Amino acid sequence: MTKLFFPFLLGLLLSANSLSAQEKVRYQDDVRTIKKYDRMFAPPADPILFVGSSSIRKWDDLERTFASYVVMNRGVGGAVLNDIIYFAQDLIFDYHPRQVVIYVGENDLPEGATADSVFSRFQRLYSIVRSQLPEVPVEYISLKPSPSRVQYMKTAAEANALIKAFLAKEKNAHFINVFSLMLDKNGQPRPELFVTDMLHMNAKGYAIWRKAIQPYLLKRSSK
Repeated sequence: MTKLFFPFLLGLLLSANSLSAQEKVRYQDDVRTIKKYDRMFAPPADPILFVGSSSIRKWDDLERTFASYVVMNRGVGGAVLNDIIYFAQDLIFDYHPRQVVIYVGENDLPEGATADSVFSRFQRLYSIVRSQLPEVPVEYISLKPSPSRVQYMKTAAEANALIKAFLAKEKNAHFINVFSLMLDKNGQPRPELFVTDMLHMNAKGYAIWRKAIQPYLLKRSSK
């Protein structure tokens, strides 16, 4: 019971900091809160690390969903690719993960990013991860089709295609397609998968993600 309370507590701390942060460096206070949390509750050794934006951070039962895999959630609400790049040491490398699962890039679209620029930023993030974790499996969750961002769906689909083609040529890396799974028979986003803001997912949305992601996760090897 105490264990399940920790992600909830971290979510509350992050939300409070997001509201009050002056953001000399964007999300600096959020990352400081995460590191403070790490000092209070030691992270697991060799975890599968989920990192990225709010679709990761708001996955409140992530650790319970994948309990047998030993996972940890280090999402930052509102983050774009460049934010995860900037805080890669704090959010990725400090945890010495045995696998990295990434969801970020969707928030780049309302800021004016093209498919090419999302792809370019992803390549930079990927190369930074590979510079320190050359053999660790990297899984990228495709950009999702959010009803509140339907005007960016074409750009998201194009960015997904570029990233998918790139990762297909990489060793120990996979593209996990959730985009098509979240569309209705007319190719439109399914509103029943989202909370009222039509951006963040409800339990039905996360159930689709769980089913898509789980086959790629590595069980901890027994020694």
